Amino acid sequence: MLIKDDKFRKAILTALADSEMLDIINHAMYAPRSFNDIIKETNIPNTTAFRKIKLMMDDGLLVTEKFEITKEGKKSSLFRSTLRSIVVRYENNLVLVEAEKNIDTVAKTTERFFSLDSK
Repeated sequence: MLIKDDKFRKAILTALADSEMLDIINHAMYAPRSFNDIIKETNIPNTTAFRKIKLMMDDGLLVTEKFEITKEGKKSSLFRSTLRSIVVRYENNLVLVEAEKNIDTVAKTTERFFSLDSK
């Protein structure tokens, strides 16, 4: 799908240009990851990871797929990328961004939203 929303297109380009954001997206693409998993797997400092995850969630590049309770009894969010692949082209003085949605995330989020079950 061609990304027409200018804000979303800029968010995608910003994430592609930032190696830490790209690492976060890569680690949360195929399976949901907790904040702690992301910082362990990417070696990104806590404050940087927190700031970038929040920014990507605000921009729609990451979503909270579900919550889990840790062994310590704390609630933890599991994040997942909303996009599976991205293609960027420069053509006739325009930057064109095409992206493929991460269908698993979209389907699960939609299913939970419309579900009357309290799972």
